[in-house]
Amino acid sequence: MKSSSKPIVLTYAQKCKNILVSNWQGQLHTIKADAKGSRNKRSCIAYLAVTRRTILYQSAIASFFMVNTIIDERSSFSVTNPFPGPLASLLRSIKKLPTRVALTGDLVPLKDEKVEYLAESVRKTIFSEQKAISEASYSVSGVLTSSVNCMSRSENLQDVLDGSDPYVVYKFDIRSCTYVDGIGVDHEVERDDIVASKADLLSPCYAKLIDGFNQSQPRRRALMLFCFVYMNVNARDALMLSVDRKGFDVIGKVPSLTTKDEFGEYEWREYRFTFKEEANDMETFCRLLVEMEEEALKKVQIYSGIG
Repeated sequence: MKSSSKPIVLTYAQKCKNILVSNWQGQLHTIKADAKGSRNKRSCIAYLAVTRRTILYQSAIASFFMVNTIIDERSSFSVTNPFPGPLASLLRSIKKLPTRVALTGDLVPLKDEKVEYLAESVRKTIFSEQKAISEASYSVSGVLTSSVNCMSRSENLQDVLDGSDPYVVYKFDIRSCTYVDGIGVDHEVERDDIVASKADLLSPCYAKLIDGFNQSQPRRRALMLFCFVYMNVNARDALMLSVDRKGFDVIGKVPSLTTKDEFGEYEWREYRFTFKEEANDMETFCRLLVEMEEEALKKVQIYSGIG
């Protein structure tokens, strides 16, 4: 890993955009006004962020949502960073919260003449993502196929479009955006920043990339090697926590800071690894990881006097 004058982490706005693009479902809240006063209605719905200024939500939304939006367009929508496979089980066991995006805005139903046009736009997006996956190199496809039970964003959205349940399309006009980190702290993001930010090209495949690494013991051992060589910690286990174009985060099982040796208690701690260049596609991401592993192995050989 090389030092650089460029930022080594994403801005909160960039993190928000990546979460929105990497996931495909979230929690929608609308306001219902009745004789008992206003109260919220909540439902998990499918969505797709398709333009810089508009987020589209597609789902068989219950009729009370349609009525609610006629009475009051104000809504909120929250999306979590996708944590697939063994990572989700681990984070639940240590009571770690997922990073997430909380949006407020106006939910506006689109006119019929725009729905088919946008549905076709979604299909083109799905086709493009699936084509990129199918044409991936051996190293990339090896990671993706290791994620046996994790569907990609495009596969999930394809099920929505091809399913038997009817769906309606809404436009969500953002009024405010908040990034909530892993310890539950809110970070307000300017609306113009979230609108202007571009998501990583890796984003639609985040879940499968992460799960592909975490489902493979050899790849997890490589993450443990990174912890040892670059962070000087001896991890008993490690999982990929998140990825982006600038690098990736690992959660490793390391000796607790309260113990003086490696035979005491262990705790899970996060570590950030930065690439020497930005990974703008899956091929580059996997190549940089391989280069990091080769570099780490060479350093271990030097330390041990081999080679």
